[in-house]
Amino acid sequence: MRIAIAADHNGFALKARLIARLTAQGHDADDRGAYGADGETVDYPPLCADVCGRVVDGHADRAIMVGGSGMGELIACNKIRGIRAGLCHDLFTTEISRAHNDANVLVIGAKVLSPELADEITDLWFATPFKGGRHQQRLDQIAALERGDPLT
Repeated sequence: MRIAIAADHNGFALKARLIARLTAQGHDADDRGAYGADGETVDYPPLCADVCGRVVDGHADRAIMVGGSGMGELIACNKIRGIRAGLCHDLFTTEISRAHNDANVLVIGAKVLSPELADEITDLWFATPFKGGRHQQRLDQIAALERGDPLT
């Protein structure tokens, strides 16, 4: 799978760990930044726009965005039409984000998760298929909201 991945200054180390893990599993992990860790703060909205843009334009199948808590990244990612980002902080929210919401961007907080739990979450997120069925109707409604269409 082609995966775009980025992190702000809080997520450099976890991003590197995840890239190594994903690559070892046979994925094509595209490191979209940020790259330095010298105490320099990095704004996350441009990184979110980049990885989400890669998903929307088809250059990536899915994306991962790593922040401190992940909350700001979640908000920024979900501003982009066609993106369904899920902030996953445990295995339950991870499974739901994929099975029910067909999330195409995984957002995780490096200050919230242990590296080991981040590994488990990432593995589960990629392994969990979308259930479809009644959940597809809800995704269609979300797409209508993005277009500004009324919900009926």
